[in-house]
Amino acid sequence: MNIAVDARTLAPERRQGAPGPTRPPSPAHVIRDDAEALAVAQRLAAAFRGGASERDRHAARPLAELDAFSQSGLWSINVPRAYGGPEVSYRTLAQVIAILAAADPSIAQIAQNHLGILAAIRTVSDEAQKHLLFSEVLRGTRFGNAFSERGTKRAADFDTRFTDDGDHVVVRGQKFYATGALLAHLVPIVALDGDGRAWYAIAERDAPGLTVIDDWSSFGQRGTASGTVLIEDVRVPKTHLVPAWKGYEAPTADGAVFQIIQAAVDAGIGREALDDTIRFVRDKARPWIDSGLERASDDPYTIHAIGDLTIRQHAAEALLDRAGLVLDAAVARPDAEAVAAAQIAVAEAKVLTTEVALAASNKLFELSGTRSTLAAENLDRHWRNARTHTLHDPVRWKYAIVGNHALNGVNPPLHAWS
Repeated sequence: MNIAVDARTLAPERRQGAPGPTRPPSPAHVIRDDAEALAVAQRLAAAFRGGASERDRHAARPLAELDAFSQSGLWSINVPRAYGGPEVSYRTLAQVIAILAAADPSIAQIAQNHLGILAAIRTVSDEAQKHLLFSEVLRGTRFGNAFSERGTKRAADFDTRFTDDGDHVVVRGQKFYATGALLAHLVPIVALDGDGRAWYAIAERDAPGLTVIDDWSSFGQRGTASGTVLIEDVRVPKTHLVPAWKGYEAPTADGAVFQIIQAAVDAGIGREALDDTIRFVRDKARPWIDSGLERASDDPYTIHAIGDLTIRQHAAEALLDRAGLVLDAAVARPDAEAVAAAQIAVAEAKVLTTEVALAASNKLFELSGTRSTLAAENLDRHWRNARTHTLHDPVRWKYAIVGNHALNGVNPPLHAWS
């Protein structure tokens, strides 16, 4: 049964939108190569880490940090060289996201759909559209996200539609989980045409009829502002209408691109949770009374647990790195075999990054003791972020597609969750 809410029936306070950000006064930097991308990510992570706990505590919207992030050039790192971009490897892109997610996973997640859209444009857009949209991004334009909907039967079912209006289309619907839309300059809206095919209708953030409501209330990933978008007869020029459906009509690596970024966010959360556990045990935790030890860090049971988590974290990061290599091969040669290999490799990485992010952020409290649960420490943000972000798609289905491919030779389905 469809239980989607008509935007027109919402109470006035729910229809109150937030204004969009102004565009930066100067063009964004363009990254030169993979090495620079990693160096810039490390520099930004150092700057973002200091305020991450307070931003989480107050569910603050990281506008200044996003401006620094997008102006750094990292929001255009997968723009192809043929269009003026750096086209770094997806192996590097995943490392960049993991570095930033360790510092602040909300900020890292906000970039996910933007980078995925760039991959889709490369796959499905014509030359004129590629030149137009890639040049926007190289100047520093941020894409948001108005993809998912509540009330439909499945995640891939959409009620949002558009109709033809000359050189524009008119879009109507309602979205939720709209990560990045609040602080974006352009908002890609997944909408169906009359034949039921999905397109990205890329609207101006402050276009008439487009309302982004800051009503995200999750206990984790608070800074993503992944709330509601109301779309009431929003006009979008056809130059900004991207045929998303073509990305899954034949084998492409687009779904694996979206997924590897999700895995990289979880890898970063796990890394920071483990690092904070080690710091707390070393500096603040007390040894158990029966241990006879002077330091909690000498407890053999704690040492064993930290060793186990370290191995699992390194294994997850190694699989993420391997997935990037396999994905790069599929982007270069997107046939059915290469794309399936990329999907499988990314699924394997997603399983381990999910599990270690949850394990590390949970084990933190067991090894650190009651003091680690105090509000002043705010260490629960790691578990809240891990638990929230890892719900984007069920890892139990990653086991299924890996096993079915290994046992029966069945390739994974082609969509953004695989």
